[in-house]
Amino acid sequence: MQNILFFLIPKKNIEYIYDTYTIRQALEKMEYYHYTMIPIISREGKYVSSISDADLLWYIKENDLNLEKSEKMNIMEIKPFREIKSMTIDKEVTDLIELMINQNFIPVVDDVNNFIGIVTRKAVLEYLSKNIKE
Repeated sequence: MQNILFFLIPKKNIEYIYDTYTIRQALEKMEYYHYTMIPIISREGKYVSSISDADLLWYIKENDLNLEKSEKMNIMEIKPFREIKSMTIDKEVTDLIELMINQNFIPVVDDVNNFIGIVTRKAVLEYLSKNIKE
């Protein structure tokens, strides 16, 4: 089986937000890149969490936020509906499958939780589809 590094999209090739961002900054970045979910990392490079557009929308609705208020609120005030679990780089593709059922991507970290990139559900499904046919 393949190691998950085979599927890795490195940190430098994806967008993420910092845990110091405001809600508005997160919304704008997600809108610009057309992301429905985005990883959150610390300024030290550690994986913190991921947040979805639904998490943002529900929070905005429940708290009657406007753009002005969202400029003053930290993204970490929002508790994601679903925890997006990360994996370490030493895992195999078979280890991804259970997480891929409920996650569009899997954040990949090293052994001290430094964020190094993501593995997308699409990449894993394409690999499995190709290898099942052979």
